[in-house]
Amino acid sequence: MKLILTREISGLGGAGDVVTVKDGYGRNFLLARGSAIVWTKGGEGQIEGIKRARSAREIRDLDHAKEIKTKLEKANVIVKVKIGATGTMFGSVTDKAIVAAIKTATNETVDRHKIKMDKHIKKAGKYTVKITLESQVVANVSISVVSDK
Repeated sequence: MKLILTREISGLGGAGDVVTVKDGYGRNFLLARGSAIVWTKGGEGQIEGIKRARSAREIRDLDHAKEIKTKLEKANVIVKVKIGATGTMFGSVTDKAIVAAIKTATNETVDRHKIKMDKHIKKAGKYTVKITLESQVVANVSISVVSDK
């Protein structure tokens, strides 16, 4: 099965790459999760759009990654969540919530798939998450989880 990846899949390729995979893997995993679209001649035109969007999000070089790392580590990132009377929250802090809080605090866009949390965040407090900006550059970002009252 020939597919066009819409996001980076480790061991397979990056967004905009045309890959050939087994039918079951493509249909049941990549297509089902929205990680790929079926390759067609008309879909070839979408590859350029996907690659342009990827290059806009990508970090230009190692110096740019270090600059973003410094900016992220200095930032005061606050994630506001609904917290019950017992001090626990409804659900947990998601990577999408962290990306939105980083965007608000620093005006930098981070790929949510590059965020690594040691454990699920289910209580208010201060936490550290790791964001892989480049293969050699990992930012340790402090986030504060507070009630949105």
